[in-house]
Amino acid sequence: MVVVLTNSARSAAADAVVDQIDAGAGAGTIELKSAASTVQGTNEVATLTFSTTAFGAASNGVATAAAITDDTNATGGTANDATFFDSNGNAVLQCDVAAAASDINLSSITIGAGDTVTITSLTYTQPAS
Repeated sequence: MVVVLTNSARSAAADAVVDQIDAGAGAGTIELKSAASTVQGTNEVATLTFSTTAFGAASNGVATAAAITDDTNATGGTANDATFFDSNGNAVLQCDVAAAASDINLSSITIGAGDTVTITSLTYTQPAS
């Protein structure tokens, strides 16, 4: 039998995940990376800061991020992964980054040193099964 979550269970699960980004005394971050790593600062291409409350309450298993502060002075490199950290530097989740058809889609994955990097919208979706 395949386990299938109800919409309310999906929302509760999504909230449980994204609420971990709010742990600690400040705002969490999202690091775009050139290679997968759960260590903050490792392979970092750009770092953007979440609002103090990173995501709103999930609906139908989808949590939408609040405003994300741009990185106005990126380290630079080719982004292909992202790690979300709480304000204490603990990794919460990782995902893929690409120019299209990925977890996070950027207009360009090639980021120059000193570039400004912006994420205009971001959602986390908890699947039903």
